Amino acid sequence: MDEILGQGERAVRTAKVERLREQGIEPWPEAREISATCAYVHAEGSEDISYQLAGRVMTKREHGKSVFVHIQDGAGRLQLYIKSDIVGELQFKRFVEFIDLGDIIWVAGTLFVTKTGEKTIRVTDWVLESKSILPLPDKFHGIADHEIKHRQRYLDLITDPLARDRFYQRSRIVSFVRAYFEQHGYLEVETPILHPIPGGASARPFVTHHNALDTDFFLRIAPELYLKRLVVGGFERVFELNRNFRNEGVSTRHNPEFTMLECYTAHKDYNFIMDFVTNLLRELALQTTGSLQVPYGPHVINFDNIRRMSPRQAVVEFGGLKEEDLSPERIDATCEQLEAEVDADSSYNQKVFALFEACAENKIVDPVFIIDFPIEISPLAKRDANDAALAARFELFIAGMEIGNGFNELNDPFDQAERFKAQAQAHASGDPEAMRYDADFIRALEYGMPPTVGVGLGIDRIVMLMTNTTTIRDVILFPALRYKPE
Repeated sequence: MDEILGQGERAVRTAKVERLREQGIEPWPEAREISATCAYVHAEGSEDISYQLAGRVMTKREHGKSVFVHIQDGAGRLQLYIKSDIVGELQFKRFVEFIDLGDIIWVAGTLFVTKTGEKTIRVTDWVLESKSILPLPDKFHGIADHEIKHRQRYLDLITDPLARDRFYQRSRIVSFVRAYFEQHGYLEVETPILHPIPGGASARPFVTHHNALDTDFFLRIAPELYLKRLVVGGFERVFELNRNFRNEGVSTRHNPEFTMLECYTAHKDYNFIMDFVTNLLRELALQTTGSLQVPYGPHVINFDNIRRMSPRQAVVEFGGLKEEDLSPERIDATCEQLEAEVDADSSYNQKVFALFEACAENKIVDPVFIIDFPIEISPLAKRDANDAALAARFELFIAGMEIGNGFNELNDPFDQAERFKAQAQAHASGDPEAMRYDADFIRALEYGMPPTVGVGLGIDRIVMLMTNTTTIRDVILFPALRYKPE
C-alpha cells in the first residue's frame, strides 16, 4: 500500500516539475552560495546578520499567510518562517504550491527567536535547489524496516539522526586511529588489492580475471605479505587502513568486504604491540565516549580492565570447565561433549583452542588478549621461544568478538617455506581457505627481515563497540546484500 501511495505521490510531484518549467523555473538549478549551516546559526547566530542556507525540507506547517518549515543540512536542523508580505505574494504562493517534504531549498533571511524560544530564520528570499520526486517515509524518527535502511542508506541518513551520527563517529574514529599511528612514527602505505596469489590469512578468496594479462587475480584477503615486504625494504614502522575481501558468510559480525588496520613494527615483539593496542583502545574510548566504561548492548565494557590469558585459562574462567576436564586423558571426551571442532590428528593445544572457541569466546565481555596459540593454526607466526608447540601470537576479544590478531612475524625463510608447502598441500586436498606458496615472499625473507611484530585490527567491529551498535551492517554505509532486480 505504501508503495502504491508513493507512486501516486510521485506522479503528483512529476506534474509539479512540468508546471514549474512552464513558469520558467528550473527544478534543479545551479548551486547558490551559502554563508552558514543550521548548526552554526543555532550555536552562534546573531539577529543582526543575514544568512544564506540550504537544506532539505523535513516539516511544513501552513498558517494562513505564513508557513513554518524545518530544513535539515549536513550539520543539523533549523526552523524557517516564510511570510507572504515578506517574500512577496507570488513567491509565497509558489512555496505553498510547489514545495514538498524532501525538497532541497536555498533561503536567505535574518534570525529571530519565536515565543516558544526556537531560533528561526525569517526568510526574505528562497529558491528551489532540488525537487524531490519520491516522498519521504511518514515517520521521521527512522525507518523501521532494516532491509530498507541497509539497501537505501541515503533514506536512512535523511530520516534518522542516530544513523547520521553513527557514521560521523565512524569517520572520527578512523581519523583518530590514523593519527595515533602517525604520531607514533608509523608510515601509512598502500598495497595492492588485486593479488596474483591469495595469502596473508586463511580465508576463501574472491577470484576475478584480468583480460589484458589473461590471468586470474584474487581480491585481497589481507595486506600482510606486502606490508612485510616493505619491512624487508627498510620501512620499519608501516600501517595500512585497508579494505579486505573474504568470500565467506554474512552475519551481524561479518561482511564480505570490511575495513582493517594492519601495522608492522620492526625490532619489537608481541608484548609491545599488546601494550600499544591497549593504550590505543583506552584513548579511543575516552575520545569517542568520554569514558573507559563503554555501554554495549546489555553490557558495559571496561577498557580499564584489559587482561591477557591463555586459551586454557579462558575456558576455565569463561567456559566453566574444570582443570580435570582439560587433562590429556579427558580432553577428547570434553571436546565431544561440547561439540568442539577437532580432527583425529589435532594436537593437545588445538583441542584446548577448539574448546575455547566452543564455550568461552562468546562469553568474554571486557577486553582479553588470548595468547599461547597452537602453532598449527598460525602459519605466518614465529614459534614461542619457550615452547615450539605454541606461536608467539594473540587475538583480542571484546564483547564476544575477535577485534584483533597479532604475532611475532616468522622471518626464517626455511621455516616459512615449509609452512607454505603445508598450506599448499592442504589447499590441494580441498581446503579452500588454505594459503598458497608465495615464492617471491620467501625470496624477500631470504634478503633478511628484522625481528618484527604485526597486528590487524577490525575497524568495523571497533566502531560497533564505540557506538553501541550490535550489527556490523549498521556501521558499514553500504553492506553486502543479495541483489534484488528492480
